[in-house]
Amino acid sequence: MRIAHVRELNGPAGAPWRLAAALGAGAATQPSPRRWLDLEVARRRIAMREPGRTHNSDLFRQPLTTLDGLLARGLRVAALAEIVEAAAAADPDPDDDAVLDAADLAFGPPILRPPSFRDFYAFEQHVRTMWERRGGEIPENWYRLPVFYFSNTSEIRGPGDPVWAPRGSSELDFELEVGALVDTPALDLATERAEEAIGGYFVLNDWSARDLQRDEMPVRMGPAKGKDFATSIGPWLVTPDELADARAPGATGPDLAMTASVRDPAGAVTAVSDGRWSAARYSFGEMLARASADVHVRAGEILGSGTAGSGCLLEVKDSTLRRWLQPGDTVSLAIERLGTLTAPIVERP
Repeated sequence: MRIAHVRELNGPAGAPWRLAAALGAGAATQPSPRRWLDLEVARRRIAMREPGRTHNSDLFRQPLTTLDGLLARGLRVAALAEIVEAAAAADPDPDDDAVLDAADLAFGPPILRPPSFRDFYAFEQHVRTMWERRGGEIPENWYRLPVFYFSNTSEIRGPGDPVWAPRGSSELDFELEVGALVDTPALDLATERAEEAIGGYFVLNDWSARDLQRDEMPVRMGPAKGKDFATSIGPWLVTPDELADARAPGATGPDLAMTASVRDPAGAVTAVSDGRWSAARYSFGEMLARASADVHVRAGEILGSGTAGSGCLLEVKDSTLRRWLQPGDTVSLAIERLGTLTAPIVERP
């Protein structure tokens, strides 16, 4: 399944997000599904048609508002398949008001208010480049431990939401990452089972102010203000079963392309990044096992993979864009099967 928060582009100001699922054969592999199912409208209709579902399934007893609300009820992302499958079996008419056209929709973050965000450091190419720039080598510890830092969840952005450089910064950068949503409470997970606690994956952009980060890091605390001003996620959540066939036995992740490009104010597009998810040294199972050691991980928390090799200007600026991001640019991060996450760069308000 692909699950998204949507609302009508021309709807009233302040309209709430609605939970939707991509419709149609091959929806999981389409770059951008055209038809989406309003899950609350579909839930009500199925419950009226089949009253027994209300008795047998908690999913049908209360309105569906957001994915955050679903997880707060103790339900997991996979539970939504019951609605999607029942609606698909009924073959909804394209004119049905439960069927939404993507051209009429704005998409929001796949999870609206994650309680926590741990960002890891899983791609060796990126780690090596960063250490070589400092004249050093990757610490031996990195090969033993999937390390992470906590970032800010108050500045989560969705697809198309603008981003700007924070106060005092002129070196705005993107970071191309895979994001994962934990959809069930967990504690002390074993590596071999930890991925069972992940409800889906999405594209993640861990924005960076490189000049602020450069000032902070020698103190060996952080990153802080160089990172906490924005994190973009989206454009939707893709459940793990849709990616299983792209993952070889024993691989750390699916063998899917990860790319980034920047369109400048004149419309010229520069390809910046070209990596693969399968190049990660650590799997999300290893990352989540580390995250859950001796602590409770809550439903709704998100993880980031860390930057893919070549996945930021700090690595490849001199050979690609030859400058930092500036107002008027549009950054597009794409991960095969997960979609494309786009953000315009604007002047700081």
